[in-house]
Amino acid sequence: MTDTGQQNRHEASGPVSTGDSARRTDGAERRGEPGSRGRTTIADGVVAKIAGMAARDVPGVHALGGGLTRALGAARERVPGTAKSVSRGVKVEVGEVQTAVDLEIVVEYGVSIRDVTSAVRESVISAVGWMTGLEVIEVNIAVGDVKLPDEGDEEAGEEEQPPRVR
Repeated sequence: MTDTGQQNRHEASGPVSTGDSARRTDGAERRGEPGSRGRTTIADGVVAKIAGMAARDVPGVHALGGGLTRALGAARERVPGTAKSVSRGVKVEVGEVQTAVDLEIVVEYGVSIRDVTSAVRESVISAVGWMTGLEVIEVNIAVGDVKLPDEGDEEAGEEEQPPRVR
């Protein structure tokens, strides 16, 4: 988890009114804005979800995760009551003010992998930075597969075979 705030310490440098601890009764400056009082922590899973959503929104990205990861995820999602994992194929390391993101993606056939991965980096850096305030120091992308036009989509269950036994 990460800490994006600062811990404020109360200093007894003058009388403080009981109604508003940010104002001193002697007219001195405020101690800080209300948004900087206290501590905020952001879990790794939060950053992973943000990065996953940002990557999926890029045109040319078919899916996130490797073949085995996608197959297991697709099987798990068929179980009633389970939701689609937006952080599948995403690993993050979150520090106090910085984060690093590793993605495994599947691109659609016919798109420029260089352009898609560049757009994914921009999207992830922008979304994570804006939503968390963390500095994204790197976004590593592994392209694990290319989705061909004639291939079925195992995530959507398009290639389900009819039962062999009736």
